[in-house]
Amino acid sequence: MNTTDSSSSAAATANGMLFVASDVEPADEADFNRWYDQEHVEERVRIPGFLSGARYFSLEGGRKYLGLYRTESLAVFGSPGYRAAFEKQTPWSLANLDRMRQPLRRVCAVRAVTGFGSGSHVVVLPLAAAADADADAEALVQGAERIGQQLRKEQAGFVQSYLLVPDAALSTPLPRESTEGRVLQPMLVIETSSADAARAARAAAASALDADPATGWLLSLGWKLGAGELA
Repeated sequence: MNTTDSSSSAAATANGMLFVASDVEPADEADFNRWYDQEHVEERVRIPGFLSGARYFSLEGGRKYLGLYRTESLAVFGSPGYRAAFEKQTPWSLANLDRMRQPLRRVCAVRAVTGFGSGSHVVVLPLAAAADADADAEALVQGAERIGQQLRKEQAGFVQSYLLVPDAALSTPLPRESTEGRVLQPMLVIETSSADAARAARAAAASALDADPATGWLLSLGWKLGAGELA
């Protein structure tokens, strides 16, 4: 099997990840958080093919709020269950989607997974977008695998790392998301057991992948829901 076939096969069998980040005006935050905690996360995780949903809150950089929803595959985002939830939003959802400021919505393949488990803190490190050539994309995956293995071996507090590769067709923008100059950057996500471990991992990953550590977000986990916890 050649490199292109191998890369395509790995992407096709990878988990999917819905990445949604935004800011919210202070006056809207109380209702926004109630909506996320009491309706939205559970609603999404109940969709067939969704594995988990988690909320994160920024400590350094990026948007204030981040939701990560893991799925069995990218195909879930074309399923009848997902289309129904996405196209028929509740009134509460419509109100709060409109409250999002500078939102980012990305539907990604989860590649280069190293480690396992959920950390209390997460780094999101944007990387330079790969060219269309499969070889360039695969080189990015291999680089993420190398730094993940290095962090797992050397970094105290490392839990898991993975590369998020956005799918252009599936990453349709949110209502208030600007489409001018919109770039779908791949992102390295690193989960750790402390903020200090996250900062150290961010610096090491940025150096290894020729990225700017100042662009890396640092967030703390609010809560996470697994599909297996729902009756």
